[in-house]
Amino acid sequence: MAGAVELSVDGAPATPGDLACLTLVNYGAYTSFRVEDGGVRGLDLHLARLEAEAVELFGEPVGESRLRALMRAAVSDRTACWLRVSLFSPEVSPRTPDWRGVPRVMIAVSPPPAPFGDGPRLQPQTYAREAAHLKHVATFGLIRARRAARAAGFDDALFVDGDGRISEGSLWNIGFLRGGAVVWPQAPMLAGVAQALVQRGLADVGLEGGAEPVRLADLGSFDAAFLCNSATPACAVAAIGDRIFPARPALIDRLRTAWASNPVQPI
Repeated sequence: MAGAVELSVDGAPATPGDLACLTLVNYGAYTSFRVEDGGVRGLDLHLARLEAEAVELFGEPVGESRLRALMRAAVSDRTACWLRVSLFSPEVSPRTPDWRGVPRVMIAVSPPPAPFGDGPRLQPQTYAREAAHLKHVATFGLIRARRAARAAGFDDALFVDGDGRISEGSLWNIGFLRGGAVVWPQAPMLAGVAQALVQRGLADVGLEGGAEPVRLADLGSFDAAFLCNSATPACAVAAIGDRIFPARPALIDRLRTAWASNPVQPI
């Protein structure tokens, strides 16, 4: 996150003890998103993610009303910013893994990041995130994958299993376009909020959408590929391995319009 970052834990400034816990124990989860005009596109999905993560990882939910109150306090009078809302507990460590209760909430506020630019070249890598359905804080594998891709002359990494089945990328979901339909890979992965927002808006731009298994061997059947995350509604992919995709700017614009058709939900 570029620029100044403000950190709070349960509504108070983060202490050295809070930061030590987060630095030494990478057990937790988070969600992150852009705030615009005091609201968030897909806020309902981000809140549902946090509540599900809290129950699965710590045993109890935080509560939507508390999450909203902490977010409002963190945003304050800003009209635009980026929030990363993280769940953790100082009671949990490798030596003391059994604690159950309501996790603490850390919120990082920073300037909104720039979206990815069109045209990334992706290196397929055989890899799957641990507990792929969770947006957890164990990011060693993701950073290592991106470093390896860039060292090999690519821009980022695309994860596949041993059979070449595509799942997701290092920081984003991937989708494919075939005719008038978006195809999402069917595999263990994080269900992205941006992915869901694009899917929600497809009918508004005259496209259909669905999921099916997609393997590297199937790439020749698609007209285009794109990636998406909360900072990037849609970004055209230039190549996956040696498969080059022609530029389809009109299609990518329709996907961005599909994402933008979702209203900003007040915090």
